Amino acid sequence: MDDLADFLRTRRSRIDPASVGITPDTRRRVTGLRREEIAHLSGVSVDYYVRLEQGRARQPSEQILDALARVLGLNAVERSHLHRLAHRPRPVTDRDTPSRQRPELLRVVELIPDSPAFIADQRLTVVAANRLAELLYGRRPMRGMNIARHIFLEDDGHDLYADWDACTRDTVGQLRLAVGKYPDDPQLTALIGELAVRSERFRKLWAQADVRCRSHGRKPFTHPLVGDLELHQENFMVPGDNGTELVILSARQGSQAYDGLRLLASIGATDDRDRSIPGSRPSV
Repeated sequence: MDDLADFLRTRRSRIDPASVGITPDTRRRVTGLRREEIAHLSGVSVDYYVRLEQGRARQPSEQILDALARVLGLNAVERSHLHRLAHRPRPVTDRDTPSRQRPELLRVVELIPDSPAFIADQRLTVVAANRLAELLYGRRPMRGMNIARHIFLEDDGHDLYADWDACTRDTVGQLRLAVGKYPDDPQLTALIGELAVRSERFRKLWAQADVRCRSHGRKPFTHPLVGDLELHQENFMVPGDNGTELVILSARQGSQAYDGLRLLASIGATDDRDRSIPGSRPSV
């Protein structure tokens, strides 16, 4: 299916006719606006807009895209995504794909000892993580773990994220955005296919064609060892490494979550010490 056409159709179906001055009548059979209404409001011919939604019109002008974005009420992230879908970037090459990270970059997470921190690529696959992140997510090593698979396909992932519904929406929105940026990434395409086959929730959200760019915000967890952790997430794009992000999860000093992270770190330290003693049994 053409991603641009799919995106336009889903956005058109969400527009309330009354919000653009159209009085709905009982004979209206479509949800949202009709194609001819979008064409009229954006100043393009009906035939051209129909061809856009059918995937038969290529390389629309910047002016047309801006007009469509205005009528469809797109936010900044969605507007950029629309332009990206209409003007596909060059194919992803091995050089562009961040499968091998600079050693100096991977060491950065170890310089953040008091907060869970990890680096993930555009497929949401972890390429590096500090010890506290491994303790939070229950994975050692965490490198190679895919956040999307963890959320949608694994029971412990469902239990770990206190606001699982919001996490699923954010994750699908991020993957939608990644597909728009890296349409020729075979591993990303395979991941989307796997999630669609194995998760009904993923299929439902993917069909909505939402795009999201998570830069910061609340991230609550329910950890099996230390209970509820109300954390704050910050995402930092890594310059020069397409699609790579540094993610840091922090808690306000003196808060319950801050104390929970300290307890989790001490449990991990005890576990590490027990593992280092021959013949000893881990305490957790």
